[in-house]
Amino acid sequence: MEALKTSVIISTYNQPEWLEKVLWGYTVQTEKSFEIIIADDGSGEDTEQVVERFKKDSALEIVHVWQEDNGFQKTKILNKAIEASSSEYLIFTDGDCIPRSDFVATHLKLSRKNCFLSGGYFKLPEDISNIISKEVIENQECFNLDWLLKHGIKKTFKTNKLTAFGLRAWFLNTFTPTKATFDGMNVSGWKSDIIAVNGFDERMQYGGEDRELGERLMNSGIKFIQVRYSTICLHLYHERPYKNEKALAKNKTIREETKKRKSVYTSYGIVKSG
Repeated sequence: MEALKTSVIISTYNQPEWLEKVLWGYTVQTEKSFEIIIADDGSGEDTEQVVERFKKDSALEIVHVWQEDNGFQKTKILNKAIEASSSEYLIFTDGDCIPRSDFVATHLKLSRKNCFLSGGYFKLPEDISNIISKEVIENQECFNLDWLLKHGIKKTFKTNKLTAFGLRAWFLNTFTPTKATFDGMNVSGWKSDIIAVNGFDERMQYGGEDRELGERLMNSGIKFIQVRYSTICLHLYHERPYKNEKALAKNKTIREETKKRKSVYTSYGIVKSG
C-alpha cells in the first residue's frame, strides 16, 4: 500500500456543525492521498456522530483523537494527534476552516525541506457561515468572490486571497507585510522537525501557543515561507469564550523566555521531562 502523502490535523471542540462543513471540504480535495486526524479537546457525542458518519459515508481516512474535557487543553490534544499521525508531512488547521479544493495539493506542491508553510484564512461573518451548505462547498461557490459579494461580503484587499493565482499569488505572498509564522489554522511542515523541538508546550492555553512552537522551530533553523494567498481556507464565524487574561499573560511569559533563551526544545511537550 502506497504511503499517504500527508496527515491533516484538524483541532476541534464542540462545533459539530462547523466540523461537518470542514469535512465536506476535504471530500472534494484534488489531492486524495491524505489522512485526517481529528484533534478533539473533549467534545460531546454530537461531534463523535459527525466523525463516525464521515468514516462510514465518505472515502476520507479519519482518526479521531479525543481527550476528556478539562478546560482549554488544545496543546495536549495536538501533541497526541501528532503522535497518532502516520505521514512525514503534517498540515495543521482548525475545525472551523473550510479548505478550498486545492488546499492539500497546494501545501504539498509548495513544501520544502527545512521549511514550514505559513497560510492564512478569509474570515466570514455569521450569516454567511450559516448558509454555506454541502452543495455550496462541493460546487466551491463559497470560494467564488461573486457568490460572496451577492451574499453581502464587501470587496476589500483581503478578497485577493480568493482571486489570486500564479504570479499574482506569488507576488502577494512575497511582498505582504504579514510575517510568516506558525498559525495553527493553516500551516504545514515536517513531522520530524516538530518532534525535534518536542511539539507544543502543554503549559500554554489559548493565545500564541502555536506561535511559540513556530518560534522554537525558527530558533532551530527552520525557515517559514508565506503562502497566505495560495493555501486558501474560509474561517467560519464563532465566539471565543475560552479567552482569558491570566492564560494570555502566562503564555506571553513563556514566549518571552523562548525568545530570550533562543530555545529549540520544551520540556513540557510530547516527551515529558522529570
